[in-house]
Amino acid sequence: MRSLLLMLVAVGFLVAASSASAEVTAEKSDQGVVVKIDGALFTEYLTKSGAKPILWPILGPTGKPMTRAYPMGEAPNEKKDHIHQRSLWFTHGSVNGVSFWDEMGKHGTIAHRKFAKIASGPEAVIVAENDWLGPDGKKICEDRRTLTFGVHDSTRWIDFDITLLASNGPVKFGDTKEGTMGIRVAETMKVDAKKGGKIVNSEGLTDAAAWGKRAAWVDYHGPVDGQTVGIAVLNHPASFRFPTYWHVRTYGLFAANPFGVKDFTGGKGDGTFTLDEGKSIRLRYRFLFHKGDEKEGKVAEAFAEYAKTK
Repeated sequence: MRSLLLMLVAVGFLVAASSASAEVTAEKSDQGVVVKIDGALFTEYLTKSGAKPILWPILGPTGKPMTRAYPMGEAPNEKKDHIHQRSLWFTHGSVNGVSFWDEMGKHGTIAHRKFAKIASGPEAVIVAENDWLGPDGKKICEDRRTLTFGVHDSTRWIDFDITLLASNGPVKFGDTKEGTMGIRVAETMKVDAKKGGKIVNSEGLTDAAAWGKRAAWVDYHGPVDGQTVGIAVLNHPASFRFPTYWHVRTYGLFAANPFGVKDFTGGKGDGTFTLDEGKSIRLRYRFLFHKGDEKEGKVAEAFAEYAKTK
């Protein structure tokens, strides 16, 4: 019995050590930066896809893609709608009256300017600076985003920490549901696929009832290649207008939006926010790519830990 206990302790130690010692690398590529975990692809930061930088593909803990491939690639039975919903991105639908959300008509473009940092280690880090340009090419504002990539046990995570700076005059973020920190889940995960997909938020609301509500976190889980996996997005308490409103849809869109108050409350508020020249706001999110539902993925516990970070 003693030898069995010692063996179990040793196995547990090796698993913990393996998780703790995972190497997460970030290396420049022709399109941006490739992020790998122990030599296997996790994701790639693309400096330009459509009209903005994105992360695609994103491989979860089972090694399968957890976001929609369209329009960057193809996957079986994917709907070709909302061409602007590209895997994982940050934009907004009204910035000084310009839409950076869609790709139709006279839309804005978030143009990559430079990488300020690319680092590997127990966690990988990408720091990028971008210019938000109107249809006329004039700069409206800029951002500096820090993306941190890591793994804990079987859960992979991405911290998306972005500071928006009014570098070229005042910036008005309009009240629209079309925003802001977005991800489009894999086709089989969406609720509308009727394969077991489910939306759950920190307040216990599910599926369509979670749309437009404020919450500290939302989890979207469902099957990918026969295995249940989930994507949770956590909103840090220090983030602008925490807890955020959620533009999360049963067709697979999953977005945190602190500006869309009017749409989400049926006209009972106004989320418009004007950033004075030289001022900035900071928004912080953590993406968890986990196995199982929100309980197996320990999303509530993960939020409690994330909330302690500075």
